[in-house]
Amino acid sequence: MMLKPDKVISVLGGESTLRQRVRTVDDLRRAVERGLPLEALDRAVRRVLGSGPEATALKHSIVPKATLQRRRRRLSLVESERVERLARITALAEEVWEEPAAAHEFLVSPQPQLGDERPVDLARTDLGARRVEELLYKLEYSLPA
Repeated sequence: MMLKPDKVISVLGGESTLRQRVRTVDDLRRAVERGLPLEALDRAVRRVLGSGPEATALKHSIVPKATLQRRRRRLSLVESERVERLARITALAEEVWEEPAAAHEFLVSPQPQLGDERPVDLARTDLGARRVEELLYKLEYSLPA
């Protein structure tokens, strides 16, 4: 199962935030390569953690505080990839759990199948995000985790 790009785009704030038409995975890839707008970082983090100190910490784990203060419009490629990963696992969790509150609980709670790590923390790296995606797909298809 391939996650539809429109769900990831929604987590990033939609086309109005991205300031371009994004319909396909290739469109999303190009947007990430150009650098996502700063607002996409805010939207993705708010979708997962709302606001507050934990959300700020997550934001600064994606883009260090000093770097974020210097940014004016767009994130770097590496930062954009981190934001897209967070958006992708958030969208997938929302699709699997079919309820935002349940998806949120999954993302912010330690998961035994992930070595008692939180999916939101694992999403900081590509390999960590892959582990989360693998677990979510197993849950979606009722496979042993």
